[in-house]
Amino acid sequence: MLLPILAIILGIVLLLWSADRFVEGAAAVAGHLGLPSLVIGMVIVGFGTSAPEIVVSIMAALDGNPDLALGNALGSNIYNIGLIIGVTALIVPIAVHSTIIRRELPLLLLFGAVAGALFWNGQLSRLESLLLLLGFFGLMGWTIWTALRDKDDPLAAETEQELASHAMTLGRAIVWLVVGLTLLLVSSRMLVWGAVSVASALGVSDLIIGLTIVALGTSLPELASSIAAVRKGEHDIAMGNVVGSCMFNLLAVVGIAGVIAPMDALSVDIMLRDWPVMMAMVVSLFVMGYGFRGEGRINRIEASALLLGLVVYNGWLVNAVLTA
Repeated sequence: MLLPILAIILGIVLLLWSADRFVEGAAAVAGHLGLPSLVIGMVIVGFGTSAPEIVVSIMAALDGNPDLALGNALGSNIYNIGLIIGVTALIVPIAVHSTIIRRELPLLLLFGAVAGALFWNGQLSRLESLLLLLGFFGLMGWTIWTALRDKDDPLAAETEQELASHAMTLGRAIVWLVVGLTLLLVSSRMLVWGAVSVASALGVSDLIIGLTIVALGTSLPELASSIAAVRKGEHDIAMGNVVGSCMFNLLAVVGIAGVIAPMDALSVDIMLRDWPVMMAMVVSLFVMGYGFRGEGRINRIEASALLLGLVVYNGWLVNAVLTA
């Protein structure tokens, strides 16, 4: 089992590095093409930060492991909120100035509820997966329209500042885009193979592996970028990365995986354990970040509560494995 474990470790390391290169290259290419900075930040970077989850889930679905893909999507959302927002706000309390992000938070609640409704009957058909993808394309259209309309949103200034700090020539941007995408595919393949091999060797379900090792690995790029953002005072970027990634996971990651490999027999644990925990995280993020009496703000006490929730959930998963 040593080789699969090494594949997981190396896959996660390469995933971290290649995801950063892919996002930076894609954003720089979009900038050279004349796209507005806010569109680049919300669409190009938003999609890029979810690229690890999307590619890993595609690989898992193609290999006939849809439970791994679904676990990756739900687990990534739990880690995005519990770990990324928890750790980031513990370092620097997050203030949410952006009106755009405050509009996205109710949408995240809606998409989470829709996903739960689709999972309720214990399966996810190709048609239902196509509906999720249709919702994803609708989200992309709404996001572009919003970015073009709300050019004075605080998120625009932060995005402009962040893009300027990673300026590069068109040629270099294309090289990083291609290199990042190539290594993203390679590292995702390594991670999925290693995770499935370890799951088989230990007798653990693909769902559990997807909810833990794979979800954590694909969430690490957002953790690094969010911590870097708040240290530079770019709070809305940190929050926007997480909210955008969570919506992409529910619509694109689950949708693409379900179209490739429809899920005829979902584990009952998804509706009894994983989806409720994810929705509890989403509701908590909404309550903390929306700001019903002004700007939203996530303080250190709330961040600690999110981290504690993540620890309790992982303890629940460990207990499920030990008692299986």
